[in-house]
Amino acid sequence: MKALAGVDIGGTSTQVALFAEDLTVVDRLEVPTPASVGGGAMVGAALDAVRLLLDRVDVRLLGVGVGAAGVVDTLGGRILVASDSFRDWAGFAVTAAFEEALGVPAFLDNDVNAFLRGEATAGAVAGEPDVLGMTLGTGVGGALWLDGALYGGPHGAAGEIGHIPGFGDLPCTCGGRGHLETLASGRAIAARYGERTGRELSAREVAEASDPDALAVYEDAGAAVARALLVTVGLLDVTTVVIGGGVSRAWTLLEPSILRALATEPPVSGHPVRVVPSLLGGDAVAVGAAARVRAELGV
Repeated sequence: MKALAGVDIGGTSTQVALFAEDLTVVDRLEVPTPASVGGGAMVGAALDAVRLLLDRVDVRLLGVGVGAAGVVDTLGGRILVASDSFRDWAGFAVTAAFEEALGVPAFLDNDVNAFLRGEATAGAVAGEPDVLGMTLGTGVGGALWLDGALYGGPHGAAGEIGHIPGFGDLPCTCGGRGHLETLASGRAIAARYGERTGRELSAREVAEASDPDALAVYEDAGAAVARALLVTVGLLDVTTVVIGGGVSRAWTLLEPSILRALATEPPVSGHPVRVVPSLLGGDAVAVGAAARVRAELGV
């Protein structure tokens, strides 16, 4: 049996899965990401997981796709820019390390691009030609799927919706102020709730609390997301949106405020914005990474 590997290198954990050629999961594994140790250790942990899966399943590996946080050089297979959460990650030659270790082709994507490729290939927006993808996690990421393909832009940063300004004056982790991420990320939701209540909870715990302060914080987050979507719709006329990431698990809290805000300012085109949650969940990045391998190899 032939197989494709999809790897999702996150700040906390790394998801690795083997897929059949139709992108059904053959086997999967999750391991901690040694982000504070360095790029070599991070890739080493992912490689160990791939090898363990290959030992468990009788398949012939065709190639590996990797989704990783940061701005990436998809052609050169290298990390260009990474957050301070990752040590010695910027500049790391990811695909070269995988190819040398496994002897198969490897391909690298930004994790949000891989998320969107997964959802557009086998998830919530499969078959849609034009989609905006957004992930609400520790930060806020975005990606664009135009005319049936990912659009990275001339510098690989197209769709980075989390860092558009106009959302107040709070400081952002990137060094700017008033970005969408300061209201809609998991870190921001926890901070805004803490300011209201004095309680230190994670975004997930805030959602579970479901008290008036929690509802108000999620209301603000959803309204901010909607405003960012309307900007994108106005510029690109893309009216289908898929949202994933850990914060999106509180969809029952987010969706009403998003829809209310969208209803008050419908797009000038007259076409309503369709917003759907991720169908693939935590598998989306790995699925998208494997889909990139399939497309590149013509499998």
